[in-house]
Amino acid sequence: MEFDNSFDVPLSPAQAWAVLMDIPRIAPCMPGAELTEIVDPQNYKGKISVRLGPVALTFAGRVEFESMDEAGRSARVKAQGSDAKGRGGANASAAFHIEPAGAGSKVLIHTDLSLSGAVAQYGRGVGMIQATAEQIIGQFASNLRAQLAQQPTSPAPLSASPQLAASAASQPRLAPAAPAGPVPPAAKPISGLSLIARVIWQQIVTLFTGRRS
Repeated sequence: MEFDNSFDVPLSPAQAWAVLMDIPRIAPCMPGAELTEIVDPQNYKGKISVRLGPVALTFAGRVEFESMDEAGRSARVKAQGSDAKGRGGANASAAFHIEPAGAGSKVLIHTDLSLSGAVAQYGRGVGMIQATAEQIIGQFASNLRAQLAQQPTSPAPLSASPQLAASAASQPRLAPAAPAGPVPPAAKPISGLSLIARVIWQQIVTLFTGRRS
């Protein structure tokens, strides 16, 4: 299934690009995500937890930057993960680009996602997946803006990122040194209960609206 999401950041496109490419810095902003290893500047290992109703899912896997165009402020990412309890897996490819928007920037993301095993049954229906993605991206953007508000100075360029410099060195594991700028605690996983209620309500509204037309 394919879907689109977007969010705004109070930075110029160049600044937004530098921040979003600093993976160790922004990973804690993603709800339920944990960065466990920096393989190299294009490959990362981690896990993310999502709750769909009574079912708690934790995907462990790998994220790879297939392409990065700094001049065009765009990149393509591939992610693969499997549930820790063997209930299936997820494969996704996402393309994003940054464009000017008022005094800041807008990040636009196109995702192609496929689920397998029992996981596909938990997230059955495009509406549920889209609602989950929207809430995750929305919370990520809020956490990122909160992080940026704590750092009044302009973000450093990508080449100056101490985390990525460390990852390119001989130690692929996360460096214990403090990252540039304050890093918030890892965001809590998204709960699927509110998402289920929201999807059901949208379906009811659509049904009654269609009957009136």
